[in-house]
Amino acid sequence: MPGPTTLPELDVDQEQKTKRQPPYHVILLNDDDHTYEYVIEMLKALFGYPIEKGFALAQQVDTVGRAVVCTTTLERAELKRDQIHAYGPDPRIPRCAGSMSAVIEPAE
Repeated sequence: MPGPTTLPELDVDQEQKTKRQPPYHVILLNDDDHTYEYVIEMLKALFGYPIEKGFALAQQVDTVGRAVVCTTTLERAELKRDQIHAYGPDPRIPRCAGSMSAVIEPAE
């Protein structure tokens, strides 16, 4: 009967560092062409946020000019930013010509 197999030692810390991707923020930017209702509906549709969280983020965008709506990997952040850009105009505001704007930035 053969003896136990010896596996090579792995540097677990190094292995975890190489697998972890740096996080990125998806930041929603303020404008005057979208209602709170639009922001709340969009955040619910794209991120699954409840109305209360959507309202709090809409308020932050309105008062501060921007709000972090998601922190994730670069690839997912790019997808979420693109989904925001593709969401379409606010039907409640006739002059609204398109979606809201969002940017991605490295999370610190």
